[in-house]
Amino acid sequence: MADHHAFAPATIAVHAGRPDRAPGEPLSVPPVLTSTFAEGGRIGYSREGNPTWTALQEAIGALEGGRAVAFASGMGAVASVLDPLPDGAVVVVPRHAYNGTLELLAELSVARGYEVRRVDIADTEQTVAALDRATLLWVESPTNPMLEVADLPALFSAARERDVRTCADNTLATPLNQRPLDLGADLVVHSVTKYLAGHSDVLLGAVVTRDEPLHDHVVGHRTLWGAVPGPVEAWIALRGLRTLHLRVERAQHNASVLAGRLAAHPGVERVRYPGLPDDPGHARASVQMRGFGAMIAVEPRGGVAAADALCRSTSLWVAATSLGGVESTLERRRRWPEESPSVPESLVRLSVGIEDVDDLWTDLANALRAVT
Repeated sequence: MADHHAFAPATIAVHAGRPDRAPGEPLSVPPVLTSTFAEGGRIGYSREGNPTWTALQEAIGALEGGRAVAFASGMGAVASVLDPLPDGAVVVVPRHAYNGTLELLAELSVARGYEVRRVDIADTEQTVAALDRATLLWVESPTNPMLEVADLPALFSAARERDVRTCADNTLATPLNQRPLDLGADLVVHSVTKYLAGHSDVLLGAVVTRDEPLHDHVVGHRTLWGAVPGPVEAWIALRGLRTLHLRVERAQHNASVLAGRLAAHPGVERVRYPGLPDDPGHARASVQMRGFGAMIAVEPRGGVAAADALCRSTSLWVAATSLGGVESTLERRRRWPEESPSVPESLVRLSVGIEDVDDLWTDLANALRAVT
């Protein structure tokens, strides 16, 4: 395909990153298992590149509308954006965000003098005020795990006016539901481990940008610091990416059904899901997202004890800390000491998978009946 931009995201996910079509050649790039390349070619050493990475990067880049750089993990991708900032950098970040990002920023604040300004990212006025003299605006929308929705066009525009670089972690939304580069972001990061790969079997990350100097800087950081993906992992992720649209469509359909049922359940105190009409982020998400995603946050009646018991009482839902796989998982987030203290102690994050929605509901409802 000559121009991926002419196609819908579902088509891009299937076709981007394929080899040139030629009689007798494979339809998919295989895992290229080598550390060394013969002299005179485009790649000299495997820390600099690999054809399997290239295919994955082309596919992710086409979905996000930029050029992608693959990393050995999501944190490798995050570090490639945060670590190169100058000593004393001022970083504006959501108070509720992936705790690995917040932990790295806390470490950099001690080691490198970063000033980290945590904001309610859904409060546009507060966030814009925090951009004064800032170096970087880091955004999650929806946030992890509170599912708050930021006004991305307004924030990116305000940052650009102040010459503040912007980066959006788009892991939860996926490029099927929003493309931050289209909304004005300079950079996008992904934990490819989650929805893009989609099967809970690889650890990978990615950074995407349309800015050539930024792209080259990210590549240089990956090469020198060695956070390079393995070719087998890249191949597995690319294979998973081919069904991204099917998985996300099914998972967010399930999430929509479950969020409505949970909101009406007497054993549930609060449900957070942007697809619910009364959710604080619903109006904003309806405008800037194509879908509401497959993450739900729920607080059962009975507090921490009920939340912990809920996570132990399901038989189909898996108690686990990751998200975005084909299987449905859940966990109480504050069981992690590093989780943001403003996250409710009883909040249970649900990553809704692609199983039969009635089976998922029966399992949840039985568990709620037993613990609340």
